[in-house]
Amino acid sequence: MADYKIAVLVGSLRKGSHNRVLARALEKLAAGKAVFSYVEIGDLPLYNQDFDKDYPSQGVRLKQQIRDADAVLFVTPEYNRSVPGVLKNAIDLGSRPYGDSAFAGKPAAVIGASIGVIGTALAQQHLRNILAYLDMPVLGQPEAFLHFKEGLIDEHGTISNEGTKDFLQGFVDTFIAWVGTHGGTH
Repeated sequence: MADYKIAVLVGSLRKGSHNRVLARALEKLAAGKAVFSYVEIGDLPLYNQDFDKDYPSQGVRLKQQIRDADAVLFVTPEYNRSVPGVLKNAIDLGSRPYGDSAFAGKPAAVIGASIGVIGTALAQQHLRNILAYLDMPVLGQPEAFLHFKEGLIDEHGTISNEGTKDFLQGFVDTFIAWVGTHGGTH
């Protein structure tokens, strides 16, 4: 089986982002089955409908990265009980102008980590609503609302807790199977 190419959008720009650390851990768990391609979203201009006639180069690049992937993994923190603005902006740029969405039909999964005890449950629910509108088949189960604690995952993506590692391996394996049955091209 060839590796699936997964476009990864991390909804945090912070250098020490728990969600970037989580994405790296998932990448290690996917080794041999999928290749992660991290999509830069920190340099995107704020979406403006005036772009629709002359799209900015960063938006063109974003859309091409999504189109080149077999699936999309959204790794999101929760800001004020919702999706971070930088992630929503990336989704807006990648899905516009109307009728030219790079996301349509791409299999997707949503996961996130937070220091709060409910993880990123509300942000993920909001994101799932957005992705449904974009016509993305989104993995429903398992849901993963990771309560991030110091030492759980190191900067190299090594998971210290075996139960968490097993759960996340199941998430990754289920997502890869989802990609295969929902449009993955490899």
